[in-house]
Amino acid sequence: MRNRQADGFALIELLIVVVIVAILAAIAVPRFMGLQADANRSASAGIAGALGSSSMSNYVLRSGNVNVSTVAIANCTDAAGLLAPGSMTGFEITPQPIAPHAHATCTVDHAGSGGATAAQFTGIGVP
Repeated sequence: MRNRQADGFALIELLIVVVIVAILAAIAVPRFMGLQADANRSASAGIAGALGSSSMSNYVLRSGNVNVSTVAIANCTDAAGLLAPGSMTGFEITPQPIAPHAHATCTVDHAGSGGATAAQFTGIGVP
C-alpha cells in the first residue's frame, strides 16, 4: 500500500464550515435588520433638537433687536432656514402655522419613512 498525502479538504470538512457560517448568519442578520430604522430615528431626533434650539435662539435674538441675521418664523417649515445649508437634506418638516410669539409642536421626519422615524420640536413664531 502506498501512503497518499491529502490534497485539500474533505467534503465533510467543507460542509461543517458551511453549516457554521449559516448558523452565524442566522444569529447575526436579525440583530442588524432594525439598525437603519434606529439610525433614522436618532437622526430625526438630532435634527429636531437642533431646530428647537435654533428656534429659541432666533426668537430671543429677534425679540431683543440684536443686529444679527435672523429668520421670520410663521410656519414650522420656516425653521429649516435656521440651520446650515444642506442640514435638512433627507428630512421633512410637517407644515403647521405658528402665530407670532406663540409656541407650536412641530414634527420632523426622515424623508420617505412615512412617520416611522418622526421627532418633535418646539417652534416659536417670530414676526
